[in-house]
Amino acid sequence: MTERRPVLAVIGAGPAGLAAALAAAARGVHVTLIDSAAEPGGQFYRQPARGLGARRPRALHHQWRTWERLRAGLDARLAAGDVTCLSDRHVWCVERESTGFTVHALLGPEQRESAALRADGVLLATGGYEKVLPFPGWTLPGVVTAGGAQALLKGGLVLPGRTAVVAGTGPLLLPVATGLAAAGAKVVALVESAGPREVVRRARPLAQVPAKLVEGAGHLSRLLFRGVPLRVRHTVLEAHGDERLAAVTVAALGPAGRPVPGSERLLPCDTLAVSHGLLPHTDLADGLGCGLDGPAVRVDDEQRTDVPGVWAAGETTGIGGAALSLAEGHIAGRSAAARLRGDVPDRGGWARAAESRTRLRAFFAELDGACAPAAHWPEQVTDATVVCRCEEVTAGAVREAVGSLGAGDLRTVKLLTRAGMGWCQGRMCEPGVAGVAGCDAAPARRLPARPVPLGVLAAPTQPPPAQ
Repeated sequence: MTERRPVLAVIGAGPAGLAAALAAAARGVHVTLIDSAAEPGGQFYRQPARGLGARRPRALHHQWRTWERLRAGLDARLAAGDVTCLSDRHVWCVERESTGFTVHALLGPEQRESAALRADGVLLATGGYEKVLPFPGWTLPGVVTAGGAQALLKGGLVLPGRTAVVAGTGPLLLPVATGLAAAGAKVVALVESAGPREVVRRARPLAQVPAKLVEGAGHLSRLLFRGVPLRVRHTVLEAHGDERLAAVTVAALGPAGRPVPGSERLLPCDTLAVSHGLLPHTDLADGLGCGLDGPAVRVDDEQRTDVPGVWAAGETTGIGGAALSLAEGHIAGRSAAARLRGDVPDRGGWARAAESRTRLRAFFAELDGACAPAAHWPEQVTDATVVCRCEEVTAGAVREAVGSLGAGDLRTVKLLTRAGMGWCQGRMCEPGVAGVAGCDAAPARRLPARPVPLGVLAAPTQPPPAQ
């Protein structure tokens, strides 16, 4: 009789999830890889829809050879039956049970039905999402997130507009601006609120990962070659337009982080791609009771959370890019395979990945400190500016809740204004609302982890098939 193999559910098929799935499958564990997209790859390796017939998808990516190795490894494991890949599955809940876990996922683009599967262990590789801070005009059509612009380009082979300003702060701005320019858009300017002084101050720790500096320099050189103006220590004050975006006003930032009077400049454009960094996706980890370190899932040196049988890797444990996600995924997959089989993990087998993890975590901690939003950005948010789109709550209403009604924390602001009670449940607006209110943004446990139709919740629960 064939011995039953342990089942590991890997949620997320980006770099961390793929690396974890391959590492675990190679060590005697059956992996069920679950992802919300139609194809594996995540945001970093997002693939064009097959129906578009892209002839050179590699032109939209860097580190393409790494993707080819991951894709070839996945194909081999799929053919051998070591991995089951479930696409278009939107996981909304993971239940912890006495004999393992049950993963609940909505099916397909319509998300009207739910299915469940059982697993002996769960590995969360759910990635991150963009932090966008509000400013007057940010709800105009034509204002998109930087990652959204990149997703349109990579996944749909379309430009969000013909003339673009890329603005905010963080390392995502460079590849987005480079990709838009290479695809034919006129990039009017790259507007970065951080300045050279912040980077120079951290030059020694940043130099420990020269490959990332070379990557950034490559993006910069391509932008300069195309004549794209780089406006460092600048910020967007306002987006203008009637029915859609027509221009943005940018200004230089002074030493205290406030706009310098008289430095305002109007930049005509039809697209503003804006981002102020990334935040870890922690909803599923919250629901399982995993502890957090700040906004990220807390893990040990094996990428184990403090919930037995649950591992986490990639951006959900802290924002750090694809290379760090690959290292963490490899370690998590090897650890999960050993622990689920009742073995002691061979830490020597992941020594190189652990070394890379240490260097990259230190690098991105320094980079995160250098790329901070303008210190006094809430001062530029007018009372009429909508800060919670779902519930159409203005900054004025939030300020009234704090100043006149006595709200002293984000939960009370939410109860008094409904900010964060809409479709996104505060996932998108929480940083902006917290900044305007002057409160700390504290991650809150949200169940379910994504909007679920009432019909799904009301339907009789069918036991998932045994794996």
